[in-house]
Amino acid sequence: MFLLSKSAKIGRECRKLVLTREQFAENQKTRMMKRQNITTNAPWEKKVGYSRAVRIGKTVEVSGTVAIMDNEVVGIDDPYAQTKRILQIIQEVLREAGADIHHVVRTRIYVTDIKSWEEVGRAHGEVFEDIMPATSMVEVSQLIDPDFLVEVEATAVIN
Repeated sequence: MFLLSKSAKIGRECRKLVLTREQFAENQKTRMMKRQNITTNAPWEKKVGYSRAVRIGKTVEVSGTVAIMDNEVVGIDDPYAQTKRILQIIQEVLREAGADIHHVVRTRIYVTDIKSWEEVGRAHGEVFEDIMPATSMVEVSQLIDPDFLVEVEATAVIN
């Protein structure tokens, strides 16, 4: 009796590990999905070896983005202006990946002075007030250039 019940329990546990035909097909499809790297030719992309964004399947990951335009920092000493420019860049990159701002499910915000959280949050809220992605905001000691006050990452999932 003990042996039979233990054997039945092991059988149930093994069945949980076996993928259904549909799960297996989805897994294979995901593994075979084309990767789309999106670059903006920022000076750090080649040096560091990264893309501004990567799309695989329905997911777009946008790298940490800072406020730059024509190789100049936008909004020096203005965290609100920097955040607005960053979110504009992210919107442009998402469009190139076949997504838009409404597909964003998560943002990560890095600030060099947490006291500026309200200005940064206001700019973020103006873009995402109806979308309401998951987010976090953390203070860091510094970004790649001392004039950068804010950096934002985003994750989008296309329906």
